[in-house]
Amino acid sequence: LVQAVRALTKKTLKSVEEEVKYGGILFSSAGLQFCGVFAYKEHVSVEFGKGASISDPHGHLEGSGKGRRHIKLRTKEDITAKHLSEYLKLALQAASGA
Repeated sequence: LVQAVRALTKKTLKSVEEEVKYGGILFSSAGLQFCGVFAYKEHVSVEFGKGASISDPHGHLEGSGKGRRHIKLRTKEDITAKHLSEYLKLALQAASGA
């Protein structure tokens, strides 16, 4: 599941860089860190540092903190069903302040 998220991120966004940190993989573009993927026993979490400022067009963002939001993925089908590629684009926009 983590590998599928990595592949989707690279396919969806240009010039994506990865860094292994905090027990997961952090993604950045043009020096802006915009999300990370973390594997847990029951699910994979895609975390958005500026997630609170992302519009949630499909209602899949979870969390209630001041800044972060996440999407939990339990199956490969969740990647498409939860519109992850759209959220990746929104997360990059939020990180850039656009």
